[in-house]
Amino acid sequence: MSVATSVARAYQRRQTRAPRGGFELWSWYFFRVSGVLVLFLVFGHILVVHILNNVDAITYAFVADRWQSLGWRFYDWLLLALAITHGQNGLRVMIDDYIHPPAWRVVAHTMNWTVLGIFLALGTLTIVTFPTMPGVQR
Repeated sequence: MSVATSVARAYQRRQTRAPRGGFELWSWYFFRVSGVLVLFLVFGHILVVHILNNVDAITYAFVADRWQSLGWRFYDWLLLALAITHGQNGLRVMIDDYIHPPAWRVVAHTMNWTVLGIFLALGTLTIVTFPTMPGVQR
């Protein structure tokens, strides 16, 4: 059998396979959309925090002043949530690709989802409960 024949057969098998749906399909879409959103959010963050403002000026007061606005809090939370879930989704795919024994796969997935939950909860808790500065109106 020639290489061309084996490639043609593989292509035909791929074409006749029914499309997968459910969680994996939505995970694939989320990966693409979150990647683009994270890029825009990260470049916006770099522009505002590191280019328009001097790095020496980034203090507690700078963050507290910025977080007086719900818009900035939501922006930072969205960046946090998308970055963490995008990375977790990539790690989930890597676990499926490289960990073959079922018991180890369950352990790895459990750790992956647990770490996602912990980091997302801690980040959300920090952003939501950050104290507002008295007397500062936005």
